[in-house]
Amino acid sequence: MRTGPEGGVSALALIGYHASHEQFAPGELLDLVRRAEAAGFAAAKSSDHFHPWSERQGQSGHAWAWIGAAMQATALPFGLITAPGYRHHPANVAQAAATVGAMFPGRFWLALGSGEAINEAILGAYWPDKAERNARLAECVQVIRALLAGEEVTHRGRVTLVEARLYSLPEVPVPLFGAAVGTETAARAGAWADGLLTVGGAPQDVARVVAAFRDGGGAGKPVHIQHALSWAPDEAAALAEAMHQWAPVVAGGEVNWDLRRPADFDRIARLVGEAAMRACVAVSADPGWHAARIAALAELGDCVHLHCVGRNQRAFIDTFGRDVLPRLR
Repeated sequence: MRTGPEGGVSALALIGYHASHEQFAPGELLDLVRRAEAAGFAAAKSSDHFHPWSERQGQSGHAWAWIGAAMQATALPFGLITAPGYRHHPANVAQAAATVGAMFPGRFWLALGSGEAINEAILGAYWPDKAERNARLAECVQVIRALLAGEEVTHRGRVTLVEARLYSLPEVPVPLFGAAVGTETAARAGAWADGLLTVGGAPQDVARVVAAFRDGGGAGKPVHIQHALSWAPDEAAALAEAMHQWAPVVAGGEVNWDLRRPADFDRIARLVGEAAMRACVAVSADPGWHAARIAALAELGDCVHLHCVGRNQRAFIDTFGRDVLPRLR
């Protein structure tokens, strides 16, 4: 069990399933999220990508089009991360979020991030540095919040909106989470966000990000963690799956935010070795090993979304539903 902010015992963290649009066609992904619910996963989330990270991943379904079907097909709460202000104007993001929230009350949360060039630079505009991306995100958050509150919004700045108002609004407001990998971004999110979405990894590193969010104004707000792992029936296969599908993402940092094409990420993948992969992705054939690491992350947040980075999703869902999720309840 996790301890609450006052030291008392809180509820167990939910274990969610990450639906990867970069790796699976939309119809297959719909089947996978249904299978995850049947196996005992208690939540789901996805990312709004235009391109995959790698040519080998080979998919890029429209997450907003997909999520309505997925929520209709399951009873799970869902989250989605997107980057407003580039290919998606914040007014369109607010309208989409309001529609999903109205159709599925209390089941949808939206995480907002500063974006990656591989998705957002496709319109041909200059791709800015992190400070400018943060400033644009702050304006977009202001616009989205006002629209979701039913206000008529005119805004002229990094984004422009004139006399816009949403008429179809959910009775239950859609929570807006801040997406953060580092402590500085997490601290800023604490001031404006209704919750935090961050990545997994070493628990001590995740704890620092969560603490920065809470110290920055996020105390008492929900924390969701996306945990990258690779499981297969034997260790060699687990590593091979991770190397084949996730090596392009291992570079991390500004490299991940600034490269524009899947082919560029595939060039980086040639330089990734086993040690670098294991430092980025939890690789093991042992379900108990994975359970222990997930439990450590569950101590830090309210939901841990498991992203098995390999192609073997059905075997992963079935095995973790049988051998891992019961240990975490």
